[in-house]
Amino acid sequence: MVLIQSSESEGFADWLNGFRARARDRGITAETLDAALDGISYQPEIIDRDRNQAEFVRPIWEYLDTAVSANRVTEGRAAMAAQADLLAALEQRYGVDRDVVVAIWGLESHFGTFRGETPIIPALASLSFDSRRGAFFEGQLLAALRILQNGDTSPANMTGSWAGAMGHTQFMPTSFLAYAVDYDGDGRRDIWADDPTDALASTAAYLARFGWIPGQPWGVEVTLPEGFDYRLADRSVERLPGQWAEIGVMGMDGAPVPDHGEASILLPAGAEGAAFMIFDNYAVIERYNAADAYVIAVGHLSDRLTGGDPFVAEWPRDSRALTNEERFELQERLTGAGFSTRGVDGKIGPNTIGAIRAYQQAVGLTPDGYPSTALLDRLREG
Repeated sequence: MVLIQSSESEGFADWLNGFRARARDRGITAETLDAALDGISYQPEIIDRDRNQAEFVRPIWEYLDTAVSANRVTEGRAAMAAQADLLAALEQRYGVDRDVVVAIWGLESHFGTFRGETPIIPALASLSFDSRRGAFFEGQLLAALRILQNGDTSPANMTGSWAGAMGHTQFMPTSFLAYAVDYDGDGRRDIWADDPTDALASTAAYLARFGWIPGQPWGVEVTLPEGFDYRLADRSVERLPGQWAEIGVMGMDGAPVPDHGEASILLPAGAEGAAFMIFDNYAVIERYNAADAYVIAVGHLSDRLTGGDPFVAEWPRDSRALTNEERFELQERLTGAGFSTRGVDGKIGPNTIGAIRAYQQAVGLTPDGYPSTALLDRLREG
């Protein structure tokens, strides 16, 4: 247990007084501030959770094992049937396929059964006071206060995750302000209620706002031909499915993938794992959560809910993901070897993937851009 030091508590009280003034300047009324902030205290356990998130990232196959388990598919189909009329109406209004809305609901709160019980205002205030990401969380706290001022919910009812995500589909306060809807017309955008109407409608509205294309898959599993140029497995390389078929990229049934629009090839576990042809809707789901594992899980769960098959390809289950420390080391060693990652931040983004590809090609490895432990070992050898 972490004990609150008196100086820390006093510092939070001083910060809170300053925040009240800043919030008033941003249009938050004294009444709203009093109702939300009176009596709150610094929450050291929230800061502990922010600073001590798991060092190890689960490999995508382990994440999918849980996210798209047989039980979740079964429960998701039941949830989709129970909300059939609402989902049909949402699909009609927003043009977003019902199965993807339900898949997000499933991943974010297990179809509403785990919505989070942390009081949002004290959590966000504590995170705002903390210096690590204070500016970001103060913006979220101001947004949460605006939600209260608008009358969408009360401070006591505003609960969610320790980091501020709320309701059935875990909207952050700023996203709520921008995209949540009052679908049932009761004057409140209530994503916290047991009734998921406003939450599911808000999710559909969010996806529609970012360009969801009705009927287009997020992606499809594909097979790659022998001798495939792995440099083409890059988000910047887009071709029509027929053009991919010309070089031997086929659906799992051995036929060309139907023409759903331009697509890229994605290898979330490198050349040793499954390959996907991803379409524009992939990027729309990415607006909810940018992690490939999350997007693929939402997409795959949505497919399974409507009778789709499990993935066919095997994953490299004898491998593991790099730790945070190892990601930093990988970037340092790549840059030191002359393959700059344009910064060392522990995040495997396009610059690091490009550096990995360049290194792999230079030393005769398959240039799939995948940050494996074997690659790091090779760099350590010099």
